[in-house]
Amino acid sequence: MALAATKSFDLSPPTDQQMRQLVGNLSSEERGVLLEHGTEAPFCGVFLAEKREGVYTCRLCGLPLFKAGAKFESGTGWPSFTTPFAQQHLREISDRSYGMVRTEIVCARCGGHQGHVFPDGPPPTGLRFCINSVSLSFVPKESPLPDKLGRGAPEGETWTD
Repeated sequence: MALAATKSFDLSPPTDQQMRQLVGNLSSEERGVLLEHGTEAPFCGVFLAEKREGVYTCRLCGLPLFKAGAKFESGTGWPSFTTPFAQQHLREISDRSYGMVRTEIVCARCGGHQGHVFPDGPPPTGLRFCINSVSLSFVPKESPLPDKLGRGAPEGETWTD
């Protein structure tokens, strides 16, 4: 059985102290994307070619965001997914930067910028969640999920679907 069906994650925001600690563990590139809503260069992200089974989590707080089985090759230069791990794990924000109207995707727990969602993806959803690799961490199948805030997935909980 999938973890999403058996475990509810605490989506309340990190405390100020927890956020300072989480941010202190980021590289300058990760801070630029996650906290300042930047974008990594296309075709250079570490997860673009990742093919293993597992789950992608928020690099900042560790919340599961996408299952590896929802990943597809979009040709855009960024990891792309058809559906989130759980709809409530992502929050949509209208983004009108650069003279465009887009839908920004942020982690529902910590607010870390992940990327954007577009209505040009493949079935079954028709959506393309275009995500920055530096916004994500990868947990291979059967490996413990992160518990960066001491809640959500307990230590030792593994991803099995």
